[in-house]
Amino acid sequence: MRWPEKSNNRTSLNINIMKKLFLLAMAAALPLGVMAQDAKKADTDTVKGFQFTDVKTVKTGSVKDQNKSGTCWSFSGTSFIEDEIMRKGGPELDLSEMFTVRHCYDDKADKYLRMDGKINFAQGGGLWDIIYVLDNYGLVPEEAYSGLNYGEDKHSHYELSDGLTGYLNGVLKNSNRRYSTAWKKGLDGILDAYLGPLPEKFTYKGKQYTPRTFADQSKLNPNDYICVTSFTHHPFYKAFPLEVADNWLWADYQNVPMEEMKAIVDNALENGYSVAWAADVSEGGFKWREGVAVIPEEIDPGTLEGTELSRWVQLSDNERAKKRFQFDGPVKEIVPTQEMRQQAFDRHETTDDHGMTIVGIATDQKGNRYYKIKNSWDTNQKYGGYFYCSEPYFLMKTMGIMVNKEAVPAAIAKKFK
Repeated sequence: MRWPEKSNNRTSLNINIMKKLFLLAMAAALPLGVMAQDAKKADTDTVKGFQFTDVKTVKTGSVKDQNKSGTCWSFSGTSFIEDEIMRKGGPELDLSEMFTVRHCYDDKADKYLRMDGKINFAQGGGLWDIIYVLDNYGLVPEEAYSGLNYGEDKHSHYELSDGLTGYLNGVLKNSNRRYSTAWKKGLDGILDAYLGPLPEKFTYKGKQYTPRTFADQSKLNPNDYICVTSFTHHPFYKAFPLEVADNWLWADYQNVPMEEMKAIVDNALENGYSVAWAADVSEGGFKWREGVAVIPEEIDPGTLEGTELSRWVQLSDNERAKKRFQFDGPVKEIVPTQEMRQQAFDRHETTDDHGMTIVGIATDQKGNRYYKIKNSWDTNQKYGGYFYCSEPYFLMKTMGIMVNKEAVPAAIAKKFK
């Protein structure tokens, strides 16, 4: 059956009108869509500050405060151990950092005298120290040993450290030309006065423990952990004692290319392991209050023109260096190489400054990747005691990491000698 001729013409007209209207709508929508995308890109390019999005985080305990003590190594190591206990299905614990510090002061003093004062004796320590204490002395909760026995609410070790150093140097310089049998008791007297006597037994949640039995019930095995670094003055895939003053234990670090060190961290985080991290935080791009650590490219005067160039040539060298680190949002960063990393270490431009814990992966508004870092400088900061470290900063300024051996990718672990 055919429609009448008149109806067919009207139908064709309506169809043509509808087609034109559709095409007009599409034409109008297309630039609007492009404009929306351009606006979104413009927003990303002009937004002030860093906008971080956590991509992956591992379970971790609360942020602590080392305050005026150079014991970051104990706080980061203890945080790492607490995370390991939770990862294994245990409870969230608040372990005593000062229990570890106290034992390390004791054993460090013994080595200092045996080495005739030719090694470092200070508040600092290394990543491995927490594992050393776990293995040799155990663990205790914070409530069993706070280490605050000197009239302060927060840790402050300057007087203690100076007093210990003075005492030990006095023992070294004594005119008897041999050590008495009392020097150790004198040292322990100072440590007892400031930190308190070490507990032989304590009660926790209604049950009595010793430091050894408390550590044993955590089911942590010291043999499960490994320190890793990346330097070319030693062969790759062969462990060596990292040559930094605070490595008083002369602990071995497995040596891998820097990209493999990063791959270990990535694999650990993706599989629920946190990572203890030692790094240099003296860089101009380390902005604690702003919660970010980046290493911007050096400013190339050849890219400047007009007013910018005229201002640049009037700056002193010091002012130009500072200008590099004046940023308010994502910046173009250096591309670290193994050679650059080694040169910075050899020239003492990368130093063993600070211990922290890596607990996540994040991105900024431009898609750049960062590590989420848990610090021990209290929570009165932009991200409540955390900050975000860019991948270039990590590659360039990492001194070493400590992880569970299970977190090391098999393809890397099989290369270890």
